[in-house]
Amino acid sequence: MKRVRMIVVGVVVGAVAVGYWYWQTANGVVSTGEGGKGKGGVPLSVQAVRAAVKPMPVVFEASGTVEPEQSVTLRAQVSGVLQSVLFKEGAHVKAGQLLFEIDPRTFQAQYNQALAALARDEAQLENARVQQEWLEPLLTREFITRQEYDAAVTSTKSLEATVEADRAGVEQARLQLEYSRIHTPLSGRTGAVSFKPGNLVTASTGSGGATLVTINRLDPILVAFSIPERQFDEFRRYRSDPAMRVEVSLSRGAPPVATGEVVFVDNTVSQQTGTVLMKTRVPNAREALWPGQFVNVRVILTVEPQAVVVPEVAVQPGQQGPFVYLIDNGRVVIRPVEVSRQIGQEVVISSGLQKGDFVVTEVPQGLNEGAAVQIVGEGNNARAGT
Repeated sequence: MKRVRMIVVGVVVGAVAVGYWYWQTANGVVSTGEGGKGKGGVPLSVQAVRAAVKPMPVVFEASGTVEPEQSVTLRAQVSGVLQSVLFKEGAHVKAGQLLFEIDPRTFQAQYNQALAALARDEAQLENARVQQEWLEPLLTREFITRQEYDAAVTSTKSLEATVEADRAGVEQARLQLEYSRIHTPLSGRTGAVSFKPGNLVTASTGSGGATLVTINRLDPILVAFSIPERQFDEFRRYRSDPAMRVEVSLSRGAPPVATGEVVFVDNTVSQQTGTVLMKTRVPNAREALWPGQFVNVRVILTVEPQAVVVPEVAVQPGQQGPFVYLIDNGRVVIRPVEVSRQIGQEVVISSGLQKGDFVVTEVPQGLNEGAAVQIVGEGNNARAGT
């Protein structure tokens, strides 16, 4: 009897022990070796943040090259000895400013000679006209022959043509003299000067002559960039959107130094690169951008007013695509997501998350599907104890 009583007590104690063990396992007190709990069955501590909903831009990013909107290369139009350079290399110059002087003495002499020839022939023309006027009444009275009068008329017309040619010669000589003083046609910053005073410069023929200096207008300035053909349709869809703009920064992730709009879209897709060339004009009063410089371009097509956003660190790469560790009722759920785009340190989620979902931002070792967790650190948009 005593033996039976001991067996019954043992069975009861065992049943109580097994029930208590199951209760501890269900409440996260004892680790079963699965689910990612810590030592002694304590839930894993994680940092998490709530998925936020806020306006986020729809953007394209590309590499761009800075180029001046206006650029002029000055070349000599007359040959001669360079007499003076009236500016400093790299300095700003204004439109109409005198930059170079070529020795003008030869051109001044030719101009004076042309003026003298004009004056001489004008005097002869005046005399011929007087002669013609004096002979005309004599012809009426038949005191002279028609042949004599016609000779006077011919002489007058010949001298009129000579005077016109002289005037053209004076204008040509004046232009040659004027070309000895070289002015800039635009305002901008000068480059390196190719010739110093005392050097002989020769008149250039076409675009093959020696360059004196190149002047670039830096404000405003252009930035050329290309977008892939697959993005071109989306660009055209938002082309008329007033929110569309272009931001230019010195490097990827850096704050923009200038903002402008698209002013040029090429009329063909490049067969070599499969891209479409575009240009934006941006203000550059502080000269933050320099011709030839490589920059980062962000084309902001529009602004999505209700975008679901999480930090970049919350999105994990996976073999089946990106995913996040979602916290649901104190346990981890692996949730696949579709990433629309990344802007800075934030990722826009197109599907898989809703506003207020808790996602893990720092993944501890051993975190698995179904693991019990407790939040010890939350982002600014998370609520403690939730």
